[in-house]
Amino acid sequence: MRSLKNKKFLIYLFLFFFIGTFNNKNLNQLKTTKIKKINVIGLSEEENFKVVNNLKFLKFDNLFFLDQIKIEKFIKENNYVEDLYIFKKYPSTLNIQIIKTNFLANINKDGKSFFIGSNGKLINNHNKKNELPNVYGDFDIREFLRIKKTIDASDLNYENINDLFFFPSGRIDIKIKSGQLIKLPKNELKENLNLLILIFKNNNFKGIETIDLRQHGQVITNG
Repeated sequence: MRSLKNKKFLIYLFLFFFIGTFNNKNLNQLKTTKIKKINVIGLSEEENFKVVNNLKFLKFDNLFFLDQIKIEKFIKENNYVEDLYIFKKYPSTLNIQIIKTNFLANINKDGKSFFIGSNGKLINNHNKKNELPNVYGDFDIREFLRIKKTIDASDLNYENINDLFFFPSGRIDIKIKSGQLIKLPKNELKENLNLLILIFKNNNFKGIETIDLRQHGQVITNG
């Protein structure tokens, strides 16, 4: 009990000296710390420039009293952004480090090509060729992210997937890059993906075009 009181006393003593040394001159200096320069890194040069340009409204705002939460929300409206860190460099520089979202898959929506980002947003593809899976069907992005997380937790390598098909019933089909089509049930996805890897290791299933795992306890093949 006495130890706790001693700790509180030391804290109060520290605050007393801190406040005592933080005089009006220091306070006036903080009031004049205006933002004159904004640096952004983490995206492409073009995208970094766009972010800086969009933050011009911060020029000559007070650096010390900057509302970082508000700025984070504003920057995260950019679909390329997964996360970010804000650093204040006194007296007048704001440094922002952006973590770019990971592109997880390709999707075509309303005749346009997009990437699905790990931040749950769609990013314009501009018809760039890539090795990412193509995703088809009517689905919610959050559902895709949940499926992606389950695949990553299974023995199946996500990079081996060529196509993902979503169905209204909530289940999916997977076409892997070696050409096989895998029909999967709605439930126990991870267990069935692990079973799939065991099937691939079995020589009796080589050359099979379709593997149907929708029926519990059964493996139905075609081709």
